[in-house]
Amino acid sequence: LITFSKEDCRFGYRESYFKKEGKGKYIITAVRFKLTTNKHILNTSYGAIKDELTKMEIDHPGIKDVANAVIAIRKRKLPDPKEIANSGSFFKNPVISSAHFDRLLKRYAHIPSYIIDDKHVKVPAGWLIDNLGYKGKRFGDAGVHKNQALVLVNYGNASGKDILNLARKIQDDVKKHYDIDLETEVNIF
Repeated sequence: LITFSKEDCRFGYRESYFKKEGKGKYIITAVRFKLTTNKHILNTSYGAIKDELTKMEIDHPGIKDVANAVIAIRKRKLPDPKEIANSGSFFKNPVISSAHFDRLLKRYAHIPSYIIDDKHVKVPAGWLIDNLGYKGKRFGDAGVHKNQALVLVNYGNASGKDILNLARKIQDDVKKHYDIDLETEVNIF
């Protein structure tokens, strides 16, 4: 057994040591979390959380309020796996240079973004895919979910290869139109 510190794990946005150099080398058997009991820093500016809290008429949210807002958003946007087979979020939100984002902004005035630092911007992959017209589209039994363009779905008889081909088609189009390499979040073997 090996114990990894949080620094050893190199956690980042949907990333860790176990998804890169350590991929396939370890089985995680237990995790330990250190949680705070006060002085929480809540980030309500990300995505639709702020709008959801407003809709819930909550001006000064606590942890439970933010959790409830996230749950409500996910229920609306993500498919229920009991109803339709899906991958969950298939692609990561790309982080690009501020200069690259400025070039995109000239062509796509309404492109949403999240500033990472003075040199980098995160762009929602779902917006990139939706803006190309993929949301709700079906390619045989493989498709893109009607409410969330990040989610690839299986309408019944799509093979893994069908889903992977659709993912590659989306990646190619995102590269062609935005010059962005869209990374998968799911592990592909």
